[in-house]
Amino acid sequence: MTAVEIWPGRPAPLGATYDGAGTNFSVFSEGADGIELCLFDDDGHEARHELTDVTAFHHHGYVRGVHPGQRYGFRAHGPWDPGRGLRFNPGKLLLDPYATAVDGEVRWDDAVFGHRLGIADDVIDVRDSAPFVPRSVVTSPWFDWGDDRPPSIPMDETVVYELHVKGFTQQHPGIDPELRGTYLGLAEPAAVEHLVKLGVTTVELMPVHQFIHDHQLFARGLRNYWGYNSIGFLAPHNGYAAHGQRGQQVLEFKQMVKALHAAGIEVILDVVYNHTAEGNRLGPTLSMRGLDNAAYYRLDPHDRARYVDYTGTGNTMNMRHPHVLQLIMDSLRYWVTEMHVDGFRFDLAATLARELHDVDRLSSFFDLIQQDPIVSRVKLIAEPWDLGEGGYQVGNFPPLWSEWNGRYRDTVRDYWRGHEATLAEFASRFTGSADLYETSGRRPHASINFVTAHDGFTLTDLVSYDVKHNKDNGEENRDGEDHNRSWNCGVEGPTDDPKVLELRARQRRNFLVTLFISQGVPMLLAGDEMGRTQRGNNNAYCQDNEISWVDWDNKDDELLAYTRALIALRQKHPVFRRGGHFAGTAVPGSDAPDVAWFTPAGEPMTDHDWQQGYARSLTVFLNGDGITDRGPRGERIVDDSFFVLFNAHREASRFTLPVGPWASRWEVLFDTTDAPPPDEHDYSGLTFTPGSHIHLGGRSMAVLRESPGP
Repeated sequence: MTAVEIWPGRPAPLGATYDGAGTNFSVFSEGADGIELCLFDDDGHEARHELTDVTAFHHHGYVRGVHPGQRYGFRAHGPWDPGRGLRFNPGKLLLDPYATAVDGEVRWDDAVFGHRLGIADDVIDVRDSAPFVPRSVVTSPWFDWGDDRPPSIPMDETVVYELHVKGFTQQHPGIDPELRGTYLGLAEPAAVEHLVKLGVTTVELMPVHQFIHDHQLFARGLRNYWGYNSIGFLAPHNGYAAHGQRGQQVLEFKQMVKALHAAGIEVILDVVYNHTAEGNRLGPTLSMRGLDNAAYYRLDPHDRARYVDYTGTGNTMNMRHPHVLQLIMDSLRYWVTEMHVDGFRFDLAATLARELHDVDRLSSFFDLIQQDPIVSRVKLIAEPWDLGEGGYQVGNFPPLWSEWNGRYRDTVRDYWRGHEATLAEFASRFTGSADLYETSGRRPHASINFVTAHDGFTLTDLVSYDVKHNKDNGEENRDGEDHNRSWNCGVEGPTDDPKVLELRARQRRNFLVTLFISQGVPMLLAGDEMGRTQRGNNNAYCQDNEISWVDWDNKDDELLAYTRALIALRQKHPVFRRGGHFAGTAVPGSDAPDVAWFTPAGEPMTDHDWQQGYARSLTVFLNGDGITDRGPRGERIVDDSFFVLFNAHREASRFTLPVGPWASRWEVLFDTTDAPPPDEHDYSGLTFTPGSHIHLGGRSMAVLRESPGP
């Protein structure tokens, strides 16, 4: 490699910054005695250059002639003393925590570990890891965004669609085979068309930060499919690039976002800032551990050779350190400003609030988010739990935040499988979980409602399996959740029994109708609208194959049409997506309350009725004249009114429509005993008047809309 001169450069910004003539490099390390910049030519030859200029623990230098595509890394010199939390080892090539692209992946060799495997975890291994680890890549900051603008979908109009970039596109027949499994595949017209026709507004991408495939999975011939194993918070995962890893992944990701935005679809990232892929004290040395282990990670105060683990992955990021907070905030701002994403879903977000021991609702991280002029304006969604003590924090996040509502998932599952004593809880979840969010000033859209997600059964499997079937994961079926709140409808797994198949289909419709007419923000798992199955695997994190990929050739077209009709119904009627919580009282302009609950006999629910553990049927009235929200120009919002009838009994039930200040005629839009999707624009079905009796099949529900009459 040609000799280069290292100029002093600048301490900020961190990372590798190309200016058209050369690149400025800056990396943080508070404990290192020295940092070497390692540049690699196209043949893989390495040239090491000491960064002699240090400003506020930022080691920096500028190199002329270094252009986008240049591969690089760092080596950190300093003490090796694991007992004090110090793990400096210049034999290990380290990724830049601020790298915006990464080339290659880990090749599992003993040399990637900082300690001597099989001897002791405190004995240093100085062998060179460079032949076995990926490199950071200098990237170009320029991209033609054209007239790209964020869709800026209001939260109460949002419909989230959780998808995996590879899993969604890998088997799609309408996508160019060379682009399947990639960012460009998701930008293909066939992929975008499915999302548009479905009616979703926002895709939530499973992790696309650079991640690695775990050593233990590699040993079993598996891969980390989900990607919750980050090693680069500013780099799009190179495995989803179609045309190279020397910065192409950045351009392709931007092209994907631009295409989705052009179709009016937002992009949210599922981000993993709570831990990294370096694992516990026995894990590899790939980046932050080698640069400054004691700064980046939470160490056990009684044994600093060990890590505090609130995540179940071996380590926890040290949110008490200002530089770690800076790294995460810089990452968030980068993805918004440079990559144009529209928000984030934070994996195990309770971990980010841990400053001392307990989850602190007003931790530094949330204070920074609240004050940040960029990040505070995008969608912020928390997975509000972690594995530590007191880690289940549903309902406890600050304003600005929405949350995956695990209590919604559990309650809706319990209700439709016929679990006792769920009526009151079900009613609360259906109407926006005011008990969780109203006291903190948050609106119903703080609740991200879901029945299924990537972690657990798919919708089809939820009604087809009583227990998990995870033997393909190589852990003797020990992994994954044991309490799934699922019901196989009488037969475990695949069956030809027409009665079981009909019941399963009806249960899927029950879940979907409930989800899309509940107050809050609905989230649909990719493929559930088409009947995707994982063959009973409820923890397919390591299944990068047909178990996890969407099967487009065997999609359930009837279910797909039904789901599209449901989303269209929700988007048309603001009564299902109110901006404020129900009051249960009449509002000006209406003689009826904004919401009312009735027994199947048509009588108002009493305290006694709510407490009956055996009760599984009820009716709710949603008043279209009782919406207190105002439109963007202050106009009053008025909608049709609806009755929704729920029957989770296994036998048919007779419902009586209440008599009172309601509409005089009602028409049935949805009855989940009917498989064909309704057409709201060409409806000529059954109509009823107050006092009429409606016979509703077992385990089914119906949605009735007020009718203007003949």
